[in-house]
Amino acid sequence: MRQWFTAIIGILVVLGTAAAQTPQPFPRSTRPQSPAPSPPATARPAQPPPASATPPPTPVDPATPSEATLGFPIYPGAQFIASYDAGRGQRYYIFGSTTAFADLVTYYRTILKDKGNLVFENPPTHMFEVGKFNNDTMAFPPGVTIKDFTSGGSQGYANPKPGAQPARFPSVIMIVPAPPGAAAQR
Repeated sequence: MRQWFTAIIGILVVLGTAAAQTPQPFPRSTRPQSPAPSPPATARPAQPPPASATPPPTPVDPATPSEATLGFPIYPGAQFIASYDAGRGQRYYIFGSTTAFADLVTYYRTILKDKGNLVFENPPTHMFEVGKFNNDTMAFPPGVTIKDFTSGGSQGYANPKPGAQPARFPSVIMIVPAPPGAAAQR
């Protein structure tokens, strides 16, 4: 009887440990995530930095793709967040913007010379499919998708870069270029 009790406790410990593991999100970012360095301990309290009228310039991420690489324009002032493997040789690139959803839609309508489609009303999501979609070679149609992250009272898409400004993006732009060897036709 004692052996059964010990075996049951052992099984519960193993199952509890396996259930407590953190699931990994898919798709995964191409940039390796490193833990944030802890600040050095000091004997006196830290003084807050003086407030300035203009925010410091945002350093350009060296992994930020260019318009030439993407084959699509990047909204001026949009910040590169991450890129993900979409499958079938494609990637998609996420940019955050402090510009309102409607203004971004107007910008891309003008630049792409395409009216696009409002695919969701809540949260507002507008897609511009540019180029031909080939189900055999593509995971996503080439194009630009804009999503309003302030819909329904949300504060916006949280900036994944610790301490970066802005803390939240009202709108997010997803750009899916055509895979290598297939040209997006605009």
